[in-house]
Amino acid sequence: MSRMLAILIAAGTWAPTAHAQTINVQTLTSRDPTLTWKTLDLPNGKPANYTLGIGSGAFRHKDDPANTFWTVGDRGPNMTCAEGKPLLGDAPAAECAKRANGRIYPTPDYTPSIYRISIDRAAGSFKLLETIPLRKAKSGVNISGLLNPQTVATKDAGVDLQGRDLPDNADNMDLEAIVRLTDGSFWVADEMGPSIAHVSRDGRIMKRFVPADAAKDYAGAEAEIVASLPAILSKRQGNRGFESIAISPDETHLYFIMQNPLANPDAKAFQGARNSRLFKMERASGKLVGEYVYQLENPSSFGFDPTTRQSDPRISELMAIGADKLIVLERTEKTTKLFEINLAGATNILGSQWDNVATSPSLEQLPDAPGVTPLAKTLRFDTFRDAKDAPEKIEGLAILEDGSLMLINDNDFGIRGDDTKVLIVKGAIQADPAIWKK
Repeated sequence: MSRMLAILIAAGTWAPTAHAQTINVQTLTSRDPTLTWKTLDLPNGKPANYTLGIGSGAFRHKDDPANTFWTVGDRGPNMTCAEGKPLLGDAPAAECAKRANGRIYPTPDYTPSIYRISIDRAAGSFKLLETIPLRKAKSGVNISGLLNPQTVATKDAGVDLQGRDLPDNADNMDLEAIVRLTDGSFWVADEMGPSIAHVSRDGRIMKRFVPADAAKDYAGAEAEIVASLPAILSKRQGNRGFESIAISPDETHLYFIMQNPLANPDAKAFQGARNSRLFKMERASGKLVGEYVYQLENPSSFGFDPTTRQSDPRISELMAIGADKLIVLERTEKTTKLFEINLAGATNILGSQWDNVATSPSLEQLPDAPGVTPLAKTLRFDTFRDAKDAPEKIEGLAILEDGSLMLINDNDFGIRGDDTKVLIVKGAIQADPAIWKK
C-alpha cells in the first residue's frame, strides 16, 4: 500500500469502488399466500391471477427490528391500451383507445398501501407482516390509485375492463417511494402529481406538496395542500414524476428526484434529455433549499437491454448514506445500476433561470447547461456486471441492520407472471453507520 493511499484511508476520504470490492448477492423468494391477491374473469374469457405489488419503493429505519423493512405498492394493475390487448383482450383495448391517453385499470378498487416485510436469510425467503392502506386525512376513507383531476399537468384517462370512465379524486396517489421517521410517521413520493406527502403512522395523508401552479387541481382534497414545488414540475412527462424519496441521517432534510427529465418545453425535449432534477427540502418547514442536475446514463450502457432511446433510463429510487450523500437507482426495464452522489460541488439551480418555463433553450434541451455543474456519479453496483440473475424493474432500496443493501422489484402485480424477489447485496456501498445502526 502506498503512503498516500494509507493517508487517504486514515482520513476517511477514500473508499474503494465496486470494482475493488467483492460483491455478494443473495436472492430471496416467497411463497407467502397473503401475496396472492385477486383472480379476475377477463372479457376474453380467460382468468387473470394478480399478486400484490409490494416493490415500488423501500426503506428501513435503524430502530426497526432486524430483518424487517417497509415497502410500498403503486397504483395497482394498469396498462396502456396497446399493452392491454394481449393481456385483457380486444374489447377493453378498443374501448380504451377511444380516449386520448387512455389507460386500463383492471382492479380500480386497489388501495395504494404501505407494507412491512420480514426476511429469513437462512431460508432464503420473505413474507408480508403488515399492510397500512393509505387513507384520506379527515374521513379515513381509503384512497385509490386512480388519477387526480389534473388540468395543468398532462394526465391519462382511466377506464375499467368494460371501457367505462373511472372517476378522478384529488386525494388519490400513485405511491412510489417511502421513508419512515423516528416518530413512526412516513413521507412518501407520488409519480402522478408529482408530489410528496406526509403520512401518519396509520396511513392518513396529512400534508401534500404539489407544484405551485397546480393548487386548484387539489382543491377537493382532505389533505392539507401546499403548492410550493416549482411550477415547472407540472411539465413532467406522463408517468414520469417522483419515484424516489430519501431522508438525511438526522431527519432534518428530505431529498427527492424526478424519474426523468421534464417534457420542457415538449415531449420531444423529454425524449432526448439527460438532465433530471434533484431537490433538497427542510423537513420541518417544508422549504426547498436545493435543486441539482442529475444526468442520466447513455442508454447503450445498460447491459441487459441496451438501446439508443435516451428516455429509456429512469430513476426509481433514492437513498441517503450520509449527510448530502445519496445512492441513486437508475434503471431500464431489465438492467439496474446504483450510483453514489454527493451534493457538494454541484450547482444549486433553485430559483434560477432554469426554473423558468420561459428559458430557451431549456435545461432539458441542453446536453450541458452553461454555468451548471451536475452531480458527480460513481458506479457502485450494476446487475449486468454483479448480479446476472437479478429480476427486472428493481425499484426499492434499503439498508439492513448489518449495513448490507436490500433491493426489491416491482412485479407489476403479476400481470405478466413476474414474481417479487428480494436481493441482499454485500460489498457494494459503505454507508454512514448513523443510517442503519442503533
